[in-house]
Amino acid sequence: MATTTNYSWTTPDDTALVKDGASAIRTLGTSIDTTTKNLNPSTTLGDIEYRSSSANTNTRLGIGTSGQGLQVVAGVPSWAASSTSTLTTTGDLLYASAANTLARRAIGSTGQVLTVSGGLPTWATPSSGAMTLLSTTTLSGVSTTISSIDQTYKNLEIVVFGVTNATADGILRCAPNGTTNITSQNWFADYGGSWSTNSSFANNTYLYLSGNNGMTRTDTANSFAVSIFNYSSTTGGKPHRTCGQYTADGGSNKPVFWTGGINTTTAISSLVFTNTGGSFSTGTVLIYGVK
Repeated sequence: MATTTNYSWTTPDDTALVKDGASAIRTLGTSIDTTTKNLNPSTTLGDIEYRSSSANTNTRLGIGTSGQGLQVVAGVPSWAASSTSTLTTTGDLLYASAANTLARRAIGSTGQVLTVSGGLPTWATPSSGAMTLLSTTTLSGVSTTISSIDQTYKNLEIVVFGVTNATADGILRCAPNGTTNITSQNWFADYGGSWSTNSSFANNTYLYLSGNNGMTRTDTANSFAVSIFNYSSTTGGKPHRTCGQYTADGGSNKPVFWTGGINTTTAISSLVFTNTGGSFSTGTVLIYGVK
């Protein structure tokens, strides 16, 4: 019997008898049906067909799930998780958990940093160096107390700015723990374009931010940064330093730098801000904890 060139379907020879025509047609039709089915194994919407190891035979790959990508595994196509299907939540990060394997790292919590553990990225609370905003306070009234300061940090960084006064020019100051007999300071201030020292505030009753000539009460450009080290210790004193600038009551701009110590073994858990000129109109205090 003769056969077709590509699929070797059986066909009648040129000399075949007419009585064999019906049988030959059925044989050819069956071959065509079988080959066509082998080349079209799809059964479901979204199916993909690819060549199998058997000649003239295709294999069906069912449609994957939403977000998956087509890749090659062991020489044949396969559905696998893609970057978009692996990421499920806002803030997720994508990393390789193994060769050619995507994994999801969920977003960490506020203040955490990305680090490495066991060769993989992970979120962790920083052990040192990082600053965390603990509180934001608006100054008002005769005094403003910031209490219940978190005691789990090593140092405090305090930023004070935009302080104005309702009544008169005055000296901006702070009392750690509300106590006014535990602080010593020396200062360096700019007088007439040159820096000079002034120790008249040694053994102060407060932490002074502005100088002893007072701030202009309507000056909104003032700003100060106060560092208190070892603030949560119950066994030693607390060194501090302050730098800043303000408009003095004489109208000139004054940069200032204070150094000193808070002479107490009590942990600093609160700060009381006052001004010798009277009540605050406004002003902002940011307190950061430093690991």
